[in-house]
Amino acid sequence: MASISAGSLHTFNGVAGKPRPHGRFLAGEVGELAGVSGSAIGQWARWGYIRSSQSDAEPRVYSVEDVNEAAIVSELLARGVRHADVRQAIERLTDFGPWPLSNAPLGTIAEGARCRIVLDERDGIYELAPRGWQRVGPPPEVEGVRVRLRSSPG
Repeated sequence: MASISAGSLHTFNGVAGKPRPHGRFLAGEVGELAGVSGSAIGQWARWGYIRSSQSDAEPRVYSVEDVNEAAIVSELLARGVRHADVRQAIERLTDFGPWPLSNAPLGTIAEGARCRIVLDERDGIYELAPRGWQRVGPPPEVEGVRVRLRSSPG
């Protein structure tokens, strides 16, 4: 398999060129922006779907980059992607930095009643399979995953 690129990594640099988180949000605020409850945000952080980049102590404090990750997790789950597939994607996207879902060119494809995560790379579409990313052919129709933050009423 061709190597998966990390060309879209954040360019915001902190110490020694490492990406630096921005902003400070509590779980309820992150949930409001991502369209889920604050409890779901706390669970996702404990399960490793998202990070609390500003503080892992209670209460967890999240960055705007963490909000983006939460919005993508929310979108993937709303499309019908299984929790286990979200977790496996995060584990397989370590080359994309501390916010892999935001940095990777992700999409989904419908496979019968199931929705699968794919990487839409220059050299082809790679589907997340039990053994990692597998190139698919012919290329299926991919629905890109975009960050969509919710606005609160009033």
